[in-house]
This record gives sequence, structure tokens and C-alpha cells, in this order.
Amino acid sequence: MKLSLCMIVKNEEASLPKCLGSVQNVVDEIVVLDTGSTDKTPEIAQQFGAKVHYFQWCNDFSAARNEALKYVTGDWVLVLDADETLTPEIAQQIREAINIDDYLLINLVRQEVGATQSPYSLVSRLFRHHPDIRFERPYHALVDDSIAAILKKENYWQVGYLTGVAILHAGYQKAVINQQNKYAKAAAAMEEFFAANPDDAYVCSKLGALYVEMGQINEGIELLNRGLRQVLGNRSKSEKKPLGWLKNSQSMKGINSLDQDIQETNYDILYELNYHLGIAYTHLKNLPLAISHYQAALKLPIYPLLKLGGYNNLGNLLKATGDLQGAKNAYETALKIDESFVTGYYNLGMVCKAMGLFVEAVEAYNCAIFLNPNYADAYQNLGVVLLKIGDVENSLAAFKCAIALHEQDNPQEAKRLLQGLQEMKLI
Repeated sequence: MKLSLCMIVKNEEASLPKCLGSVQNVVDEIVVLDTGSTDKTPEIAQQFGAKVHYFQWCNDFSAARNEALKYVTGDWVLVLDADETLTPEIAQQIREAINIDDYLLINLVRQEVGATQSPYSLVSRLFRHHPDIRFERPYHALVDDSIAAILKKENYWQVGYLTGVAILHAGYQKAVINQQNKYAKAAAAMEEFFAANPDDAYVCSKLGALYVEMGQINEGIELLNRGLRQVLGNRSKSEKKPLGWLKNSQSMKGINSLDQDIQETNYDILYELNYHLGIAYTHLKNLPLAISHYQAALKLPIYPLLKLGGYNNLGNLLKATGDLQGAKNAYETALKIDESFVTGYYNLGMVCKAMGLFVEAVEAYNCAIFLNPNYADAYQNLGVVLLKIGDVENSLAAFKCAIALHEQDNPQEAKRLLQGLQEMKLI
């Protein structure tokens, strides 16, 4: 099976080499649609062997992506943005997956590098080159609607996902968002679409979440609740099977098949709506309501890795309300899902410290430091706990590491910590 990478780009000379370098020896064809670059983006793409085509930008991502699909000649299509890279570990799984006849779409796990919320998402970026597959929506362009339409007519296809992180995405880092004015661009595109599609639960979720991120909390809550009513209303109109996660308990050559009920009910959207309502009500200091939305989200049958942010945020809220054991359980559940979740270990250490479970706290902080040796706060709190249990030597070593790291990014905290140690006559 021939695999084609399909991209749309504009002024991506800084990030494009890393993106295209990550797919070398994975894809058989690179199709790049340039939408008006004024830098060396087209030349860089050509250096990687890409077929470069041109398209006048019309403020519609779907229109551009569908134009790019016209130039694809492969049997399967992989879609990446310039600020994304393919992980080396996933390449063999992709190659095996596209040689299975049953699948129309294979979702991929994407990690949001540096994101403060929702570190993982499941994205529909690997699909068969089917004549009826097309992108829809001007922003957050998706093939999901066309996939659903095909499945109704051609019900022999399956939809699945690959386990393990496939795509690393750097575009949600704060500095990138601010530099490229992404919030304003996204809001403008989605507001126009929402005006014509006021009952679209997906755009309610995305635009509502964006409003919350921009500080327009009440507007965000209104949209998120609207989407929630839409999804729940659609489900109540039809009889559904009992909830389930996987159609098959065993994966087929690394692919897990999504249960048909999950596809029809849009549990991923329902999760996002509840998740972002949890964030919104946290901003409004309505912690009971925030907790209830996180709990509703976490009950849904979606891929467990996508729940990581939900468990972490729920743990923070339970800790804030004094339910330390509940918070500990939430953090431990997050770590069972992803044993490399650095923030989860740090938060577990904090709640164990608050509970007087100092041995567990030390272990959690050390795990966080092992995964991120530059974690100043973890060193600092490790020093506090070690001092509490009388291990002065290792406590001072941890404090000194914290001070050295704080001096680089937070010199005021480094000075405060140093003064505190001097006042206690520890140094």
C-alpha cells in the first residue's frame, strides 16, 4: 500500500524541516499545498522531495485540505501540520495497519507538547484514499462527518485507533499561540461557522472551550451547555446499546476497533464538553459543579489516555476541597494510565505530603525528577519532605538543586528559598 503525506502550509520554514524529517522512510509521497508563503517554505518542501502545489487562501481550512487531497496518488493518506512530527515508534504500526483491508479510518494519538490542559487527543489523520472522504468545517477541519456518511452506505468498513503516541504537536504552547495570534484567528473562523450551524455540538465544544481560554467564561459556559444538550438530546432520541469500549478485546495487528455505539454517540465530544465545563466552573470558583462535570467526563467510554487531564484536574479540585484521599486516588489513576506523566507524580507527591505520607511523597517527587531533571518545584518540595523526616543531608542537596534551577527562571524564588535556609541555619 502506498502512503501519502498530505499537508497545507504557509510560512513554515522554521518548523517544516523537522516535520518532514520525521516522515522520511515512512511515507511514499509528500504532497504540500502552499497557501501563500512569503518565506522559503516551498523550497524546503521540495528539498524533501515534496510535490508542491499552490492555493489562494480563503480563510477556510477544509477548502485548502480538500484541494490538497486532489493531488494525492497513494492508497492511504496521512495528514500532518508543519508544527507536528511523527514519532519514530509509530512508523512500523502505521505500515502494518494500512495493509489491513478492513479499515477506512485509523485514529492516531496526538500529544500536545507543553499544553497546560488536555495533553492527549485522538485525531482522525490516517485514512484510506476514498473518493468520498473530504474535510468539513472552516477551522478544526475534520473528515469525521464524511467518514460517518460512508459507514452508513458501506457498513463493511471499520474505524480504529493505534495505541501509543503517534504525533507530537507543538502548536498549543503559549508562546506560539501568542506569537501567531491563534486565538483570534480561530474565534473568527468558528464564529462564522457557528452562526450558520448553531446546533453543531462539535463547534459548541471547540468555540466554547476557546472562549473559556480567552477569559470569556460565561459565553463559554453557555456554548458548552448548548453542545451538551445537543449531544444528550440526540442520544435520547434513539435506542442505544449498553456502553462498551472495544468491539474486540484483542487488537488486530496493533489496531483497536472502535465500538459502533461509540462512533454514533460522539462520546469524545461529550467528554470534551464536560471537561471544559469543569475548567470553566473552576475559573468561577464553583468547585462542586466543576467536580461533577469532571466525574461525568471520566465515566465515558473513551480511550483512557485521553482522560489524563481530567483525572489530574479532578485530583486538584478534590485536594482543594479537602478530599485528600480522593485526590490521591485520582492522581494514582492518572499514573496508571500514563506512567510517564510528570505532573501526576508531582501532584501525587504534594497530596501525600499533605496527608503525612512522607515516604510515598519522596518516591513521587523522585519519579517526577527522574522524568524531568529540571523540575525545580519537585526538588524544592522533596527538600521539604526530606527535612521533615530528618534526612538533612539529602534535603540540603535537593534544596540546592532547586535554588540553582530557580535562579535561571525565577530568581526571586531562588533568593527567598536561600534566605529561608540561612534563617534556619541549615547553610
